[in-house]
Amino acid sequence: MSQTSTTAAVAGAKPQLSFWQIWNMCFGFLGIQFGFALQNANVSRIFQTLGAEIDDIPVLWVAAPLTGLLVQPLIGYFSDRTWTGFGRRRPFLLAGAILSSIAILFMPHSPTLWIAAGMLWVMDASINVSMEPFRALVGDMLPQKQRSFGYALQSFFIGVSSVVASALPWMLANWFDVANTAPEGVVPDSVRISFYVGGIGFLLAVLWSVFRTREYSPEEQAAFEAAESPELAEQAGEPAADHSAGYRKIGGAMLLVGVAFGAFVWQQGLDQQLYILAGLIAGLGGLQLLALVLRRGRAADAKEGMLESIVSNLYSMPDAMKRLAWVQFFSWFALFAMWIYTTAAVTSFHFGTSEVTSQAYNDGADWVGILFATYNGFAALAALLIPLMARHFGMRLSHSLNLALGGLGLLSFLFIRDPQWLLLPMLGVGFAWASILSLPYAMLSTHVPQRKMGVMMGIFNGFIVIPQLLAASVLGFVLRTFFDNEAIYALMLGGASWLLAAVCALWVSEPKAAEADGNLAQAES
Repeated sequence: MSQTSTTAAVAGAKPQLSFWQIWNMCFGFLGIQFGFALQNANVSRIFQTLGAEIDDIPVLWVAAPLTGLLVQPLIGYFSDRTWTGFGRRRPFLLAGAILSSIAILFMPHSPTLWIAAGMLWVMDASINVSMEPFRALVGDMLPQKQRSFGYALQSFFIGVSSVVASALPWMLANWFDVANTAPEGVVPDSVRISFYVGGIGFLLAVLWSVFRTREYSPEEQAAFEAAESPELAEQAGEPAADHSAGYRKIGGAMLLVGVAFGAFVWQQGLDQQLYILAGLIAGLGGLQLLALVLRRGRAADAKEGMLESIVSNLYSMPDAMKRLAWVQFFSWFALFAMWIYTTAAVTSFHFGTSEVTSQAYNDGADWVGILFATYNGFAALAALLIPLMARHFGMRLSHSLNLALGGLGLLSFLFIRDPQWLLLPMLGVGFAWASILSLPYAMLSTHVPQRKMGVMMGIFNGFIVIPQLLAASVLGFVLRTFFDNEAIYALMLGGASWLLAAVCALWVSEPKAAEADGNLAQAES
């Protein structure tokens, strides 16, 4: 993108970018998702190898969503307010890529279970530092007509990288005779080498986007928004509303409920994982009360601080964002259930063993990598079709249909006994996954002021994290209490949750400015 073309465009609406400009901007997601896919397909396997029991796995995974809940709004807040000679989002992309690569390389060498859980925390936090600015970058750089294509292209890269990352242990074992078994407490070579490839690939892919993308300055962004979305520009200039009453009432109530629930869990001797849910409720309430204290202590003419700004924007969400939050909640509960329990479900239900040192278990765990690769492959293809679906059926109906396909796919795991046939429901899971990664963000970006794009995307991603924390706190308890620790029923709960998300998606209003989105040919203009 040349300086001349950028400056000339400031007087009018944001110019459309060429296909290759969008490609370069989104290419880093190839590396980011390689890291996430390795994590999703292999971390439960690493935990079990290091001695974790089935009902311990959710609480060990809690690090991943918790770091997302903390990191993404903070990175969004700071990146909205950052401008350097290196850009607005790119410094965060680069820092996150370096830290993520180091964590990915170390993960398979974790000597104990709790070190592995800690490394998951570090790895997920670092990946989130890079991921959130990538989401905001599409909203920054693309006009509304190209945003669904931009997010769909990210979904395409996510699908392609996930195919390779998820299947890599299986490919190493079956194509290159790398050992997929190891002594008790040792991670197999096929998994370790996969993480080496992932750490290097992550860094190289993000570096490509960082050095091949030029960002618009804050002044250019303000001019574009004034021309393209004057109503959002007006909202961005309005003083922040006073939500003190909500902080006090809602925050206070959440704090009391969280503390009372935690006391009930302790008094009844219930599953310790339920403390996660109690802490989540109490913590969210406490943050609102802290924001209230900070607001009252601030001079009338002083600017909002970081925490106060984030909480204030949480209360100021557009109606469309509030409705999308419910869709995200049920969508990501299903995903988290699938990611943390598919290995245990398939190895025990379809391969008939939970003995982690057995050949059958490791064959089953490798097959889960193939299943994950398959749904991501379908997601890469779906990413090319979803913009066309959005154009013909609208974003809302398209998203609902895709989520329903995913729900039916997960539910079918209970009725399919031959592992080979599990490839079929991965088609529905792939469409759901590609849709989740693109359409909600495309819809949201048309309702958010440009100068708040980062923080609002970060808050929106909180509705990805909260259901994951809920899943981590209750799934182990539910399986042990009602399903005799049969992991297959976690997938059934996930399928039902996706169907609920499909219903909620019909409640979201269709973005007016994005009705023409989805035409892939527009990206070429």
